[in-house]
Amino acid sequence: MPEGDTVHRTASRLHAALAGRVVTHAELRWPSAPDVDLRGATTLEVVARGKHLLHRFDTGSTLHTHLRMEGQWRVEHPGPRTDRRLRNPDLRAAVLTDEWSGLGLRLGMLYLVPTAREGDLVGHLGPDVLGPDWDPARARDRVLAHPATLVEALLDQRTLAGVGTFWGSELLFIERLHPWTPAAEVDPERLDRLLARLHRLMAAAERTGWQGSTGIQRAGEEAYVHARSGRPCRRCGTTVRVAMAGVAPRERTVFSCPTCQGGLAPTDDGRPQRPLGSGPASSAPRGKYRRGRG
Repeated sequence: MPEGDTVHRTASRLHAALAGRVVTHAELRWPSAPDVDLRGATTLEVVARGKHLLHRFDTGSTLHTHLRMEGQWRVEHPGPRTDRRLRNPDLRAAVLTDEWSGLGLRLGMLYLVPTAREGDLVGHLGPDVLGPDWDPARARDRVLAHPATLVEALLDQRTLAGVGTFWGSELLFIERLHPWTPAAEVDPERLDRLLARLHRLMAAAERTGWQGSTGIQRAGEEAYVHARSGRPCRRCGTTVRVAMAGVAPRERTVFSCPTCQGGLAPTDDGRPQRPLGSGPASSAPRGKYRRGRG
């Protein structure tokens, strides 16, 4: 699942292309979307809130979308390519102007609501790591107050908005923190360091479009532990493990090194784990792992 840095970068691209321009054609292919004609509306702005996109129009309406696992927004000039995409069964939303087209494919969530009611959709979110409301001290206090484990606190969008399994797994590894430590027991100074690094790395990823924590910009080498279960830890050589955090149906996939991070997950029985994609499904932990970064 795309994380906050990807969503903020998407919002910036949509805003640059569509803000101030009049909609000439629009389609919302979603069962619950109201039958509203957006032609003639002008885009005021497109902004991100955590993993959510808010496309605001001068009519007082907001198009809210969420990419979920496979969604994306594409920006391109109108023409034959746009015409082909309008015939694509994966298309869920289209906002066209004379100069640019914004095309939402395989979106996981879509609402058209009065702008004044955006809070109904995103008001539950915690401080956005990349948003204007980011406050490290407030974020630290919210994590420490979380009733579950540290990794569950980081991945809970009500605590922090924008963090998914890629950044959650990577930052906990970098800071040598056991993901399943109760959040309330984490040293506040160590948590401050983690949050500062999280903000710095996500901001760099938003700016560059390259999501990585190792500093190596080569495919397959951008992560320390994420999606590397069954392979040797880049720091100590121990086999990286994968386990599920949280309670069904909201389980999340977490990668960690038991040597560098203080032990196995409570749900990890210690049996050998094959590298992802190299063996039968029975070698994976319980729960459904998807290769998206959520």
